[in-house]
Amino acid sequence: MNPIAAVQAVVTADEYDREPTVAELDAIETETPLILAEVELLDVRIALMDRTPSELDKRRLRKALHRVLAERAALANRTTSGEAA
Repeated sequence: MNPIAAVQAVVTADEYDREPTVAELDAIETETPLILAEVELLDVRIALMDRTPSELDKRRLRKALHRVLAERAALANRTTSGEAA
């Protein structure tokens, strides 16, 4: 049995088979500092999973959490002020 499929790529093109739009790239660029801060926080949490945290580890965790919160606040302020919509 032969499968039935369209020959033209336009007919079978999926929504995910396209390049990101300028607006999507701008949104990614706007959120990049928050994403990087969240990755850093995740790295700290993973490092502390298998050991008792020292004072330096606790400070590193607090710093990473503070950075995530600061980036979230900055992103919210940029979004509500109309800089990035």
